[in-house]
Amino acid sequence: MHQTFVLHHWNYFLSLEQDVSNLSRYVEPTPDNYSCYSVELARILFAASSEVDVVAKQLCKRFDPEGKAENIATYRKVILANFPEIALCQVEIPRFGITLKPWAKWGEDVNPPWWSAYTNVKHHRHTHFAEANLEHVLHAVAGLFALLLFFYPEEAEHGKLSPDPALFRVRDPFYTDRLAWGDNVMVYKRIGIGENAPE
Repeated sequence: MHQTFVLHHWNYFLSLEQDVSNLSRYVEPTPDNYSCYSVELARILFAASSEVDVVAKQLCKRFDPEGKAENIATYRKVILANFPEIALCQVEIPRFGITLKPWAKWGEDVNPPWWSAYTNVKHHRHTHFAEANLEHVLHAVAGLFALLLFFYPEEAEHGKLSPDPALFRVRDPFYTDRLAWGDNVMVYKRIGIGENAPE
């Protein structure tokens, strides 16, 4: 038996995206419902944010193998130093007309509200459970999606992040296309700050 390399973090993201899709049958993803919170939303928030923690730490190790990147503040410094455009990243959910900027606060050198919500609910659930809400969940899953495009750059550019997400689409600082040959899969190409997407 032979098994090719498996993109475990991508598969995990797709599983969380499916959780969001399932959730949308009961709670419409719309700003009117952003403050809605529940045990299921807490579960997705924990899972997405914990995966961000794992992926961000591995990404930092690529740039500084001996470094001490062990928390979100140190991840922010290392990742921004190498990918400042992550703060500009836009993730859309076209089906529901939503555009998210999960890492925008990194551009102000602070951590995203959804990350603060995750740590608050994790450590102070008795007083902060309402922060396990739909808005924070959508941003956390979108944040994981965006981070994975930086984590898997070669796979993203060569159409190897498969299958495609069902709900989420990325915009700046990426442009997307489809492979002109073989499987009709999504290709993600990163645009540097100040660059334009090809015509």
